Amino acid sequence: MSNHLALITKTTSLIAAGDIVGAESALAELADTEGDNALMVVLDQLEPKDILAVMREYDDSKASVVNLLVTPEQFARAMVLEKQYKDLTHTHLRNMVNAVVFRDDADPVEFLNAIGNLEGGAEALANYFAEKWSRLEAFARTGTFDATEDYGPTLSDDELLASGYVQPRVELDEVADGDWMQMAWLLRYECRDLFIETLLVLRAKARAFDLGLDDAEEPAEEDDGKFETSETDRGKATPAARVSDEESAI
Repeated sequence: MSNHLALITKTTSLIAAGDIVGAESALAELADTEGDNALMVVLDQLEPKDILAVMREYDDSKASVVNLLVTPEQFARAMVLEKQYKDLTHTHLRNMVNAVVFRDDADPVEFLNAIGNLEGGAEALANYFAEKWSRLEAFARTGTFDATEDYGPTLSDDELLASGYVQPRVELDEVADGDWMQMAWLLRYECRDLFIETLLVLRAKARAFDLGLDDAEEPAEEDDGKFETSETDRGKATPAARVSDEESAI
């Protein structure tokens, strides 16, 4: 245990110094020498912000032992802190979420439930979908990701709440891309309340952006509410826009 405490201190110090690679290497070395269970014990004692610092530096060219072993609860506690990085494009967030939630041995719904159980979970998911807001609205309305059906009025909040238990129009294996479409499908049909809450948060962010409230009414330590729109599918974040443009690349 004393070795574990020393490693926790070392890892925390490395992260504080900005040496994320060194911190991850120290954790990987523990897994190599003492096994995955030892690393899981250490992860349970690390601060969520430190776990987040390692996970958000995900590199798809190599496997991250932290991403492979982090539990749904540990991941959720870290994920809700990601907004503090003020990453307006949410690239690190999306890469991190996809790498963990869709890892080979994971049950994505367990991760989504853990995220939904935390305050700030729906907001974190809204940030994940920020670049795909219009497509998420279209999916809520039509039940398909087919761009040819991506027209029509956005559901009102009341209509969205009433649409929670419709049957799927597409099967999960048709959208199992390990990315936002699979995430949207799982949310809508396996975590319906969280799907609706996430869309409502996205709408609130869009309205705040339109009203210029992106950081005027938020405490300094909280999310500044900024909603990056330069790469959104509609080209601007506003519920008033009813027709989607062709999906832009991430």
